[in-house]
Amino acid sequence: MSAIRLLVLGAVRQHGRAHGYQVRNDLEYWGAHEWSQAGPGSIYHALKQMAKQGLLVAHESAPSMAGGPPRTEYGVTERGVAEFFALLRAALTAYDQRTDVLSAAVGFMVELERDEALALLRERLAGIEEWRGSVTSHYVPEGGTGSLGHIGEIMNLWIRTADAGEAWTREVIGRIEAGAYTFAGEGEPFVGVLGEGEENPYATGGPDPGDDG
Repeated sequence: MSAIRLLVLGAVRQHGRAHGYQVRNDLEYWGAHEWSQAGPGSIYHALKQMAKQGLLVAHESAPSMAGGPPRTEYGVTERGVAEFFALLRAALTAYDQRTDVLSAAVGFMVELERDEALALLRERLAGIEEWRGSVTSHYVPEGGTGSLGHIGEIMNLWIRTADAGEAWTREVIGRIEAGAYTFAGEGEPFVGVLGEGEENPYATGGPDPGDDG
């Protein structure tokens, strides 16, 4: 799964309609350019590709405030909304998901109802536990990983990664069960995007040819 599709669909959906620079600004505000492939080129490519695929619809907007050419604004179609939630649910559930994909999903998990988010995370937890058990029973010798020489460090990495993933997932589940965060249907959500003209303290500042598109 690609984190960029989930990130871009989610960012556009939160705005209702957004041009490429707004999406880029939001994702840089999240720091996504540091922990995913969400660079300017990837963002603008994803917007155009998903518009061709019918997940987004493109609208020509007024010229930019800087006096440049008209910008293209994007909105999410019904197919795009379905794709967004399918990606979100899969990313929260999969025990072996890449960190960038899981990070994107955590950023949008409050778009779900609380009970569903909990169910998905519990499914992820069960998957981690099952996977860890499989690794230790099938790949780790009775004498421990040391008997495998330096190759045993691969097993150590797998096990430690599973342990960390399990601990984190349990902590998140606990916080959500205790009432943390505002999920869908519970009231005014946390605003995680920047308003028009609002300064982004985490912006890279580097211009990109797609900024006016």
